[in-house]
Amino acid sequence: MKKKLVVLTGAGMSAESGIATFRDSGGLWDRYPVEQVATPEGFAADPELVLNFYNTRRRELLKAVPNEGHKALAEMEKQFDVDIITQNIDNLHERAGSSRVVHLHGELMKARSTGDDSLIYDIDPANSDIRIGDLCEKGFQLRPHIVWFGEPVPMIREAERITRQAEIFVIIGTSMNVYPAAGLLMDVRKNVPVYLIDPKDVSTTRYDVHHIRKGASEGVKELRQLLR
Repeated sequence: MKKKLVVLTGAGMSAESGIATFRDSGGLWDRYPVEQVATPEGFAADPELVLNFYNTRRRELLKAVPNEGHKALAEMEKQFDVDIITQNIDNLHERAGSSRVVHLHGELMKARSTGDDSLIYDIDPANSDIRIGDLCEKGFQLRPHIVWFGEPVPMIREAERITRQAEIFVIIGTSMNVYPAAGLLMDVRKNVPVYLIDPKDVSTTRYDVHHIRKGASEGVKELRQLLR
């Protein structure tokens, strides 16, 4: 029976694919005020600005390709029962071949109704922009299927459930500063080995974390060697 490997990924996972990070120096939050483009209030004040911000992110994503780290995690399904929990809104894990991915902060390639949260639609890559006047079947404006600041994180309970099942827990490319995602480490059972892949120092609530000080691709390669 395969061991349960649970992986929590953040912006550093996709940085090698050219996806702009949000929080690093020079990241998107340095260029665009969070309040304007990542809050319900910002969307209410200027929906066109917000739609254009995510339309640009979506076009960038469509040009990006999964990196070797994404591909290696997908390959690890041959040896492990792998669940990926990601803070990223891109679909690079899926495009690399990972079969089970939980998106905590939403998905860039989906749109949803502003009047009925259950109405979620896949976005056609050939016509990827959401525009003012694009409506759901109930007549409400469509918005990006993204969890904005101040909104609940619907998938966090599922993520907690998966994390409690982990026999190996891996953290890749996240500062562990964003909650509730950072709190998942508290759900990892005692004596379960925890690996952290990040070239930078990352503060965690556990003292027994094995820190692989490399980027995502090289770090996952080293992880695979360690888990053989």
